[in-house]
Amino acid sequence: MHYVLLYDVVDDMVTRRAPYREEHLQLIREAHARAEIVMAGAVGDPVDGALLVFRAESAEVAERFAKADPYVKQGLVTRWKVKPWTVVAGQ
Repeated sequence: MHYVLLYDVVDDMVTRRAPYREEHLQLIREAHARAEIVMAGAVGDPVDGALLVFRAESAEVAERFAKADPYVKQGLVTRWKVKPWTVVAGQ
């Protein structure tokens, strides 16, 4: 199954994320190496959110990622949610 993790973020996210960016990217790299994250990235110009696509047996994998993410822990993510994603094209 696939799940999307959707983030709404604070204004001026690009500047405010700097102290936590490396830790955030490390979590992404580790989840990608475990084949949990398929792809991830910021959304908008200027950035107003993020989208992370997970391949997992349950939504718990994405939820666990969000709870460990320094962007969430430091209040840079104002709201997050996980939704199942039904893929109709692509892998």
